Amino acid sequence: MAKFTVQHEELRAFAQALLEGAGVRTDRAALVAANLIFGNLRGVDSHGMQLLPSYLEQMDRGLTDGAEDGEMLSESGATMLYDARNGLGAVTADRCCEHVIRLAQEHGLAFAVARHANHFGAAAFWGRRISDAGLIGFAFCNASPIVPPFQAKQARLGTNPICMSTPGPHDTSWLLDMATTTVAANRIFKAWHNREPEIPAGWAMDKEGRPTTSTDEAYHGLIMPLGGYKGTGLAVMVEILSAILAGDAMSVEVGGLRIKDRPMNVAHSFLAIDPARFLGAGEFDTRMSKLTNYLHSATPGAGFDEVLIAGEPELRFEKKRRVEGIGLGPGEWERLLTWAQKYNVEPPRYNTEEHG
Repeated sequence: MAKFTVQHEELRAFAQALLEGAGVRTDRAALVAANLIFGNLRGVDSHGMQLLPSYLEQMDRGLTDGAEDGEMLSESGATMLYDARNGLGAVTADRCCEHVIRLAQEHGLAFAVARHANHFGAAAFWGRRISDAGLIGFAFCNASPIVPPFQAKQARLGTNPICMSTPGPHDTSWLLDMATTTVAANRIFKAWHNREPEIPAGWAMDKEGRPTTSTDEAYHGLIMPLGGYKGTGLAVMVEILSAILAGDAMSVEVGGLRIKDRPMNVAHSFLAIDPARFLGAGEFDTRMSKLTNYLHSATPGAGFDEVLIAGEPELRFEKKRRVEGIGLGPGEWERLLTWAQKYNVEPPRYNTEEHG
C-alpha cells in the first residue's frame, strides 16, 4: 500500500488553501489547518488531515457555515454560554478558549459551554490552548451516536472525548486526550478510507454487538465503549457537561460528519483552573515534576522499556514528524486530491513508499 509523505508546513499550507478555496476567511482557514496538522504531528492521524474532506463536504452541502463566528449568549460570574451558530468547530473552540482564559484569570476558575457547534478536531489542541495561558485546561465535546451503552447493541452515545492539560513546557507537561471508547472512531474511519481490511481486536463491534476485527463491519457497526460500563459512564458525564448544559442536541439527536441530512449540533465545554490560586508561584510546576518523577521511576513491566506519562508518546511523534514529514494513506490522499481539483489548488510535494 502506497504512503504519501509531505512536510508538515507544506501540508498545513495545502489544508489552508483548500479551506480558502471553500470560501473560508484566511484567519479561520489558518486556524483549522493548524488544528488538523497538530493532530498529524502528534501521531493522532484520526484527527488530522483525514478530517478535512469531511469538513469541506459539510460546508459544500450547507451543513456548516464557514463564515460564522458565533456569539456569546450570556456571561454570569465565571461561566459563559456561547452560540456557535453552526460555525466551524475550531473557530467556536478558539472563541470559547479565549473567554474561559479571561474568566479564569479574573475568578481563578471558569467554565464555558457552546451550543450548535461542529467537530473541533483534536481536544488536546484546546486543552493546550488553555494551559499555554498558565492554567489547567479541560476540553469536552459530545459526538455522533455511534457507541452503544454498555450491554446494548444500539448506538446512543458518541466517542465523547475528555482532555486535561497542565501548564508548563510542552516537553514535560502532562497532556491527556482520550475518547471514552477504546479508540477514537476516526481511527476506524481512517482504516476504512485507506482500504485496510482489519483493525485490532477490542476496537469495535458489528451491527449485532459482536466484537469484530473486520474494518468494513466496524465502519458500519459500533464502537466499543472503554472498559465496559466505565466508558459508558464517562461518555454520559461528557454528554451532561456539554449537551445537557448547552441545551443542545444529545444522544441520537446529534448529527455527524457521516450524516448528510442535518447539521452536527454538538456541544463543546471548556474548564480552566488557575493553580496559582492554590499554590505559591512555581510550586505547581515543582509538584508536577515531582509526581512525574515518581511515575517515571516505576520499574517497567514485562515487555516495556520505560514508563511514560500522558502526552509523551505524542511528543515523540511530533519531534520525528517535524523532521520526516507526515504520511497519508492512499484513500486520504485521493480524497484530498479530489477537493484540490475542485478548488484548483496545487497539491504539495510528496514522497511515496510502499508498505505491506
